[in-house]
Amino acid sequence: MLRAIAHHGTVSGAAKSLHMSTSAASQQIRLLAKDLGVPLLEPVGRGVKLSSAAQVLIAHIDAIEAMWRLAEAELQATEGEPSGMLRLCGFPTAIATLLAPLVDAARKRFPALELRLREAEASESFDLLFAGEADLALVEATPENPPPEDIRFDAQTVFNDPFDLVVPAGHWCAGHEAVDLRELEREPWIIGVPGSMHRRHVLTACSNAGFRPTVTGEAREWNVIAVMVAHKMGVALIPRLVDLPHHLDLVRVPVSGPFTPFRHFRAVTLRGGARRPSVAAVMELLDEQVRAAEGIGPLPESPS
Repeated sequence: MLRAIAHHGTVSGAAKSLHMSTSAASQQIRLLAKDLGVPLLEPVGRGVKLSSAAQVLIAHIDAIEAMWRLAEAELQATEGEPSGMLRLCGFPTAIATLLAPLVDAARKRFPALELRLREAEASESFDLLFAGEADLALVEATPENPPPEDIRFDAQTVFNDPFDLVVPAGHWCAGHEAVDLRELEREPWIIGVPGSMHRRHVLTACSNAGFRPTVTGEAREWNVIAVMVAHKMGVALIPRLVDLPHHLDLVRVPVSGPFTPFRHFRAVTLRGGARRPSVAAVMELLDEQVRAAEGIGPLPESPS
């Protein structure tokens, strides 16, 4: 419960994640504090924060959890072929193009291994891992993710996904082999809604190229952005992994030069979980899927 409070930031959030009432969660923490003889939570306004004693305890608990998972992985490695249940989660595009085909391939190669797949964005994926409801997550690297030094998780960068310029057929750059973003300063742009990673990627890429885009449309879904582009409302940057609607008359143009934006994706487990034979086997299959996907590939570890 103390680890859940540290992860979610509130007693109510921790209680919800562990399917308990808030009062029952508070009672557990009071009993733990009494047993240890130290305060664990301190009031801050209408909420609480971890005491310095609780932060010390959390560090030890996380280390113990990591050691136990390493022990589990070594025990499972003695059993031979990967088997049992493995729960995967990932963002929608990854499921459609990588994880669903991976599950199909895993069934054929490892018949004793049962895989389950769940759609989840990055923040939810970390919550599922922490709660023990997922074993392996494929997430986009963002500043909001737990930092690389977080002792609770192991994260390995597995591939990058470059953004292509998407334009309507007949656009002046539709026949180009590649285009530099600096050539697109005067174009109208379709970008993600405020707060979205897509918007952040586009604004950062254009800023690095020396201009602020003129925004004529905003949307959450890739398909909606594609429709706007097809109706000549503007151009857009869309990740190569995204499969655009085939009925739309669109052209993808690779972005060249020093300002090519990428999405960076990581495979994440709880600390020690990456050494489980089933996880290692699925990671090997994921690497095969990545290498087979056109235009994306492995990426060295990056802090971005």
